[in-house]
Amino acid sequence: MPFIEESDLLELHKDIDKAQIINERLLDQIKFKNKELKRSKIQRNVLAGITGLFLIGTLAITAFTAGLSQNNFEAQDQYVLSDIDSLDAIKNRLDNLKQQNEELSLVKEFYLAKNFLEKEKVYSVQVKSFVDNNVTLASEALTNTMFVKTNPFYSYSLGNFETLQEAQKFRKQLVDIGFKDAFVASYKEGKRIKIEDPY
Repeated sequence: MPFIEESDLLELHKDIDKAQIINERLLDQIKFKNKELKRSKIQRNVLAGITGLFLIGTLAITAFTAGLSQNNFEAQDQYVLSDIDSLDAIKNRLDNLKQQNEELSLVKEFYLAKNFLEKEKVYSVQVKSFVDNNVTLASEALTNTMFVKTNPFYSYSLGNFETLQEAQKFRKQLVDIGFKDAFVASYKEGKRIKIEDPY
């Protein structure tokens, strides 16, 4: 029966505490980003409403002033030029808002995917394990990689798949290009459940 030194046990407890602290920080960051997303969405909607009101107001004023100065064609031309300039500015602003909306949608999709990975059972292909955790292979912000501590190793996996068949197909591709030790494992809530059949 293996014997665990008290110092090793203390190290394991420290590692667990560190992992819990990292998880709490990540959850706090996600909550903060969600609040920022909501705030940005509200600001975008308010700005779109104000822009719409401004456009309607501008058109109403233009129609009213055009009716008053029907006899003066030069004044009417100035108003039309002014309205065209303001319409271009509004068009540019709307284009900017559409671009910001697309960027916010990408951020929202990223956090929804990250949330899905934490709650659902997923399959990934483990390619390497290290005893030390000072090897940085990928950013934790990437949803296509997994970094999991499986005592006493730190495991790195590629891909996140809903089905075992998808993960097995990806594993075969990795083995074909030289990752001979790659294997499929299932994960839930950031923890490895089991090593799956490779075929």
